[in-house]
Amino acid sequence: MSIDTDSNTDTDTDTDIESRDVSNTRTSAVQDGDALLETKGLSKEFGGLVATDDVNIQINRGEQVSLIGPNGAGKSTLINLITRRLEPTSGDIRFKNNSIVGLDPYEVVQRGVSKSFQTASIFPDLTVRENAEIAGLAAENGAFDFQLLTHRDSLTDVHQRARDTLEAVGLLDSADETAADLPYGDKRRLEIGIALAAEPDLLLMDEPTAGMSPEETNATVELIEEVKQALDLTFMLVEHDMEIVFSISDRIIVLNRGRVIAEGAPEEIRGNPAVQEAYLGGADL
Repeated sequence: MSIDTDSNTDTDTDTDIESRDVSNTRTSAVQDGDALLETKGLSKEFGGLVATDDVNIQINRGEQVSLIGPNGAGKSTLINLITRRLEPTSGDIRFKNNSIVGLDPYEVVQRGVSKSFQTASIFPDLTVRENAEIAGLAAENGAFDFQLLTHRDSLTDVHQRARDTLEAVGLLDSADETAADLPYGDKRRLEIGIALAAEPDLLLMDEPTAGMSPEETNATVELIEEVKQALDLTFMLVEHDMEIVFSISDRIIVLNRGRVIAEGAPEEIRGNPAVQEAYLGGADL
């Protein structure tokens, strides 16, 4: 996955922002919500470049939040900070009211944060079932030994979890197929399943529909909605397709040049002058 790195250039916030002034107030939904994830003053610098700059966000239990912004806005950096693949320069990340700064990535997974990657994260030469089993074992143990698969009969819980995961993403009938032989859309479903195998409370998804046909995109959006309802998950999505963002999000957070420039409900963000300027030079979204 690429890392967004933009210079620390202040965003023009002189326009009348309808959704909210992110530096002074928070929406009532955020104020009243049950916080699952919070970042406080989160910044990341790469040499002289500032990728995230004093980011303060809150994700509440049960929400479906989209993180959007132009290329280089800092989205991937923020996700990598949350999943502990990057160390922050300053600030804190709190999950279930406990700081996760300093933890290893596998420890964050064990605490309930999982991520579906933009790029392929499957083992193409293994079966769909084996991919799901590996994901469950790795989440449980923090590491994986391929020899464990030769003793699958003794891993009843792992086998059942893998079966439940594949059923949740609609791949149970393909469990014994080699992952490499799956259609592209089903490979992305498997990647979502791999993230779900860790039984997360918060699922981070980076471009879940990237490279898909319209039919595959619609099926994936439906899958996300179904999984959210069935498993009572909290979602945070990085997505470039604005039609998808506006249709499935409870709330949208907008980054530009590493800073949060707007936050609010989809219709508030759609009409936000600062967001329009960041994306399209002032044109309507």
